[in-house]
Amino acid sequence: MQLIGNGGERFDDVREIAVLRGGGLGDLLFAVPAIEAMAAAYPEARITLLGIPLAPAILQGRTEAVHAFEELPVTPGVRDAGDDAPSLDDFVDRLHGRFDLAVQLHGGGRNSNPFLLRLGARHTVGTATEDAEVLERWVRYVYYQHEVVRALEVVSLAGAAPVTLDPRVHVDDGERAAMRERLGVGGRPVSARLVAMHPGATDPRRRWSPERFAAVARARLEAGDDVLLVGDATDVPAAAAIVASVPEQLRDRLHDRTDALTLAELPAALAAADVMVGDDSGPRHLAVAVGTPTVGVFWFGNVVNAGPFDRGRHRVHLSFVTHCPVCGIDVTQVGWSAERCAHDPSYVDQVTAEAVIDDVADLLRTT
Repeated sequence: MQLIGNGGERFDDVREIAVLRGGGLGDLLFAVPAIEAMAAAYPEARITLLGIPLAPAILQGRTEAVHAFEELPVTPGVRDAGDDAPSLDDFVDRLHGRFDLAVQLHGGGRNSNPFLLRLGARHTVGTATEDAEVLERWVRYVYYQHEVVRALEVVSLAGAAPVTLDPRVHVDDGERAAMRERLGVGGRPVSARLVAMHPGATDPRRRWSPERFAAVARARLEAGDDVLLVGDATDVPAAAAIVASVPEQLRDRLHDRTDALTLAELPAALAAADVMVGDDSGPRHLAVAVGTPTVGVFWFGNVVNAGPFDRGRHRVHLSFVTHCPVCGIDVTQVGWSAERCAHDPSYVDQVTAEAVIDDVADLLRTT
């Protein structure tokens, strides 16, 4: 494949590569295709991911592109909090001069570029907003760009061409079958399907209401399928509302594992599903990465940055909210410099449950 954007020549004699990508689960997954591109372009190099603890929990043993993990220190704009995180000075002292090439895939560079430069790598590539210190090779950070493509454009500066657009997180058939047995769906008829749901998102404005998820769950349970609920502790209230809305006679096929699965178990749980329904959130992006078809509920602006690329496996439902329903502020101006009002209504509840139900049924027929 061709390089994305202006690109650049490969650097010579690169044996150690650092990739900076903190943030949440979705942020990590958006970087995986770029990391795979680097691994293909520099096959003799060792790639170390500078991230937070969820990175090895999700990727260790599930990708050949990352060879080592280093936990980021707490430092403004790079990592905001973390118990037992290394100190900044210890982190820099230990890693300074180790890397031949350092790659910044973490935001616009205002904080991440100075942090990366402290590592003393021979070469650096990354993004830069207008107020950011620039690296050796850089591309302007413009908010409205798909995060996967943004990361691929960065690594193209180092001569790395794409090898995939979707993130890839490997789950083998044995893991998938074992998870279905653990959930109690392994012995069901072949015609029965497992539909996973994640009724949450970090930003409350991206959350589809629990009653809409519940309508989808009831439709699939009435059709004879099993439904799996996943999420962390913040998603427990939504999951409880979904369970409460399901008739008692159908609840034996509703498997609520919210706040019960570890991050390391989540890839297998999502891979065990035949379709996954979710908001614009990390678990939905992880479902894409493990190869599970998805139906996603998105605010339209987030599709630009985070939507799935194909429609044979992944369906998208859009909410076209342009102003906060409470105060009327323009919400299309988003990103690092945007004004943020104090209100958190759902921006996506104009998406109907019926539309999602139809696409779940269609994917179950066609994938």
